[in-house]
Amino acid sequence: MSQIIVVKVGGHATDQLTEEFFEQLRSWRQMGKQILIVHGGGPQISEWSAQLNLPVAKINGVRVTSSQTLKVTQAVLLGLVQPALCRQLSAHGLPVVGLNAGGQPVLVGDYLDQAVYGEVGEVTGINRDYIDHALADGIGVCAPLAVTKSGKNLNVNGDVAAAAVARLLGAEKLYLVTDVPGVMVNSHVIDQLSLQKANQLFEAEIIKSGMQPKIKAAFDALKHGVKEVKITNQLQHSGTSLSVKQLAI
Repeated sequence: MSQIIVVKVGGHATDQLTEEFFEQLRSWRQMGKQILIVHGGGPQISEWSAQLNLPVAKINGVRVTSSQTLKVTQAVLLGLVQPALCRQLSAHGLPVVGLNAGGQPVLVGDYLDQAVYGEVGEVTGINRDYIDHALADGIGVCAPLAVTKSGKNLNVNGDVAAAAVARLLGAEKLYLVTDVPGVMVNSHVIDQLSLQKANQLFEAEIIKSGMQPKIKAAFDALKHGVKEVKITNQLQHSGTSLSVKQLAI
C-alpha cells in the first residue's frame, strides 16, 4: 500500500500555517509516511500582477495566463512562496527538499486550452524517479508549474496539479488545505460530499467558481485510486471528506 500523502497548500494558507500543521507532518513522518506538498500562490500572483499593471482574470476558477503573467507566476512561486514555505518547514526541524530548485522538470504537461486560458496547462506526467528520490530525503515541496515535451513552461491550477500528482504517485491520501474549514453551504461545513451532491451544488451556483476546480480535482483523484481526499483549513480537522464510497450516492 502506498505510504505517500500529498498536501496542497493554497496561497492564503501558506501565510497561516499553525504549529499543529507542522506537528501533523512530523507525526506522519514518524509513521513512515512520505509527504509531498504542492503549494499555490494565487493571492500573491494577483497582487504582483496588479502592481505591474497586468490584467488579473479567471475563467471557471482558472487564471488566464499571458506570457507576461507566466513570468510573474514563476517569479512569485519559485522566488517568494516556495522558499518561504521551505524555510518554515526547516525552522520546525523538518527535512525539506524544494523540488523546483533541483534543476529538473517535476511535472510534465500540455496546454489546457491555449485560445481560452493562454499559458495554462494540465499535468500529463511526472518525473517519478526524481520525486521518489527527493521524498526519500525529506518532505518534497513542489510548485504547480509544468513543462511541455518541447520545453515550454505552463501554469497549472494548484488543486488540479495536486490531484494529478496524487493520482500519478498512487498516493494514499490527498489533503487540499485552503483558507476555509471545508466546503461551505449556508455558512456550514459539509462533512461528506458525494459527486452527485457536488454537481447539484454547482448547478444551483451554491458552490462558486473558486471552489469548483478544487472539488472537481478532488473527485478526479478519487476516481483514479486515491483512497481519501479532504478539503480543510487544518490537517487535524475533518473538514469536508470525499471518499470512494460517496461516489455512488
